[in-house]
Amino acid sequence: MKADAQSEPVSFEGEIDGLSGELPAGDVYIVASRYHRAACDSMTQAAIDSLLAAGLNADSIHVARVPGAWELPLAVQVALDLPETIGVVAIGVVIRGETSHDEHINRAVSLELMRLGSEYSRPVGLALLTCNDEQQVAARTGGELGNKGTEAAQAVVEMLRLIQKIEQV
Repeated sequence: MKADAQSEPVSFEGEIDGLSGELPAGDVYIVASRYHRAACDSMTQAAIDSLLAAGLNADSIHVARVPGAWELPLAVQVALDLPETIGVVAIGVVIRGETSHDEHINRAVSLELMRLGSEYSRPVGLALLTCNDEQQVAARTGGELGNKGTEAAQAVVEMLRLIQKIEQV
C-alpha cells in the first residue's frame, strides 16, 4: 500500500520488547569464536534461547565455530551464501592487550560484518565484545550488564520482522 497525498505516511518501527509476529522461513546461523570459549559459549546459548523465544524452530538454528574473531567474516559470508539463510549472529571476544592488535581486529571485523549484512540485505547481529579485561567480559556475558548474545539475536529478529514489513508495502 503506497501513501498518497491525502493519507498519512507509512511508519515502520521495530519492536524491541514485543518480539512477536511471524518470522520468514529459513535458517539463522550463529557464528561463534572458540577463543575466549566460556564467554562465547554463554553468548551463543543466550542467542539460541532468544531465537527460540522469538519463534524460530530449533532445527532452523545452526552454530558454526571459528578459531577466533578474525575468522568471523568469512564464515558469516559462507552462511549468507546459502539461500535458506535469513540472518546471522556473529559472536566473539577480543580483549585489549599491550599493543593495538585488538583495535585492528575489532575495526576490520566489525566493518566487514556490516558490509556483508548490507551486501546480502540480511541482518547480521553483532556480539563482538571489545573489552579491556575479563571483568568487563563477564559483565556482558550474563553479568550485571546482561548478555550481548541475547541483544544480537534480538536485533536480528527485529530486523527480519522490519524487513518483512517494508517489503509488504
